[in-house]
Amino acid sequence: MSNEPTGLDADFFVAAEERDPVKAARDPARALPKRFYKEAAAGPAEGGYGVFLDGRPVNTPARRRLVAPSPPLAEAVAAEWASQGETIDPATMPLTKLMNTALDGVATQMAEVEAEVVRYAGSDLICYRAGEPEGLAAAQSAAWDPLVAFARETLGAKLALAEGVMFVEQPQEALDAIARAVRDYVGEGPGAPLRLAALDVMTTLTGSAIIAFATALRRLDADAAWEAANVDEDWQMRAWGEDAEALARRSARFREFAAAATLSRESADD
Repeated sequence: MSNEPTGLDADFFVAAEERDPVKAARDPARALPKRFYKEAAAGPAEGGYGVFLDGRPVNTPARRRLVAPSPPLAEAVAAEWASQGETIDPATMPLTKLMNTALDGVATQMAEVEAEVVRYAGSDLICYRAGEPEGLAAAQSAAWDPLVAFARETLGAKLALAEGVMFVEQPQEALDAIARAVRDYVGEGPGAPLRLAALDVMTTLTGSAIIAFATALRRLDADAAWEAANVDEDWQMRAWGEDAEALARRSARFREFAAAATLSRESADD
């Protein structure tokens, strides 16, 4: 019989996200599982670095070991578990959720997820510019022109720009270049699904594969990338005032984006 500790399954990540939102709003604590461990720590594990709760390794909802390719990534995930209070709230654990997604989902459909990133590039946010008002057009140009240059000079993709919301078809050569860039960035090895999951999440949250790439390749930090993705919204708020609910939603999305940026940065295979 093996002496390896039995893993702790994170089924409640799925259950918590599927719970009745009305009941959860009335009594959020009741809908969340109780914290069942005292200590969360990172440590060496087969295939990399795992997360351990009172010495027992954490599994994904699909019962795969939650293993990271680098100590800093495992430590960041363990920190999410350590920061939980009397209950465990998956909404405050974006990095753990993203690791689960990468290991349980993305790893089994790499080609499909890579293609999704390329599809986003076909209608990338930074390619659609306002003709007016002048202030918005200038803000977009300041934030996005360097990214267009990055796509051309670093990714080999010469993007077509459009004014307004009318769809502009990107040259096939540009999309082919981005597809090659995705493949080169994702690479092989145990960190590949993590890097792809991070790139995909950053792309979908910003509407821009180019902003995602600039973050993944460390041309932008998470804050600068998020500012670039929200040029239009920021301009609208300066012109018409802030919307508290919109800012709360945006803050939640940024937490997911920042987690993806961390996963991208720390998922290099040693």
